Amino acid sequence: MTPSRSRTLWLRTEPLHAVVYFEERCRGLGRAVGLKGFWMGYFAARTAPMGRVGPGVAAAALGVFAPGMVARSLPSAWEYASPDRVIEERARLTAAALRQLVPDAEGLASAVNGPLMAMVEDAPSLARPLFAANRDLAHRSDPVERLWQLATCVREFRGDAHVAVLADRGLDARESLVLAAATDRVDAAGIRQDRGWTEEEWAVSVDRMRGLGLLDATGRVTERGLTERELIEDDTDRLAARLLRPLPTGETEALLTALEPAARHILDSDVLPFPNPIGLPRAVG
Repeated sequence: MTPSRSRTLWLRTEPLHAVVYFEERCRGLGRAVGLKGFWMGYFAARTAPMGRVGPGVAAAALGVFAPGMVARSLPSAWEYASPDRVIEERARLTAAALRQLVPDAEGLASAVNGPLMAMVEDAPSLARPLFAANRDLAHRSDPVERLWQLATCVREFRGDAHVAVLADRGLDARESLVLAAATDRVDAAGIRQDRGWTEEEWAVSVDRMRGLGLLDATGRVTERGLTERELIEDDTDRLAARLLRPLPTGETEALLTALEPAARHILDSDVLPFPNPIGLPRAVG
C-alpha cells in the first residue's frame, strides 16, 4: 500500500528528528549540561520547550511512559540545568549530528526550511502541547538548527495527534504499547523496559486486550486487533495531514522529494537501530 502524503512526511522527517535519541553525541546531551543519566537527559530535552514541567504534565503529554519512570527525572532535572540551557545544547548537538550525517545539510535546509516553516506557522496549536511549545523555538538563526527544530515540530504535531487518537479509542499508555508490540511495530520486551513498565503491569494490559478481543488467548494479535491498529494509524495520518494544508500539491511533492535523500542517508548510517522504540521503519515511503 502506498503511504499517504501525511505518513510520507513523517517517514522523511522523523529520521532527522530522531538523531537526538540515537546519535552518540546527542545521547550525551544530559551529561553535557550536568544531568544524571540518559533518561534524565531524554525527559529534560523532550519537555524543556514546555518549561519546568513536572512528571504529571510530562507523562500526559508524552503518552507512553510509566509515570514513575518520568518522576525519577522530573522535576529534579531542573535543579541541574534550566530548560533554556537544555534547549540550546539540544540545538547545538542535533545540528552537528545532521551536518555529519546529511551531505550538504545547509543546502537541504535552504531547500526545505521555507515550506516546513509555512506548514508549522499555519498549523493549529489547540490541544497540541508539545507542538505548540516547539513551534515557539522554530526561528533559529542557524539554518541546520532550524531544520532540526522544524522537523521536530512536524514530529510533535503528529505525536500530539497520535496520543489524542489513542485516548479517543480508549487505550491507555500501556495498552497502546501492547498493541503496537503485538502488531510487530516495536519489540515487546524492549519497549516495556524502555518505557518503564513492570512485567506485572504489562501482563494486566495484555489481559485487558484479550478481553477486548484485540489479542487471542496466546497473546497474538487478532484480526480485530490488526484492524484497530490500522485505524489508529489512519486517524493519526488524517489529523497530521493538517500540516500539509498551506502547501499546493506541487510544493508538497517537491518538499517530500527534497527530504528523501537525507532520510535515506540517516537510515543507512546505522545510527538508528532496527527495530527501534519509535516504530520507524527503514522505508522512507
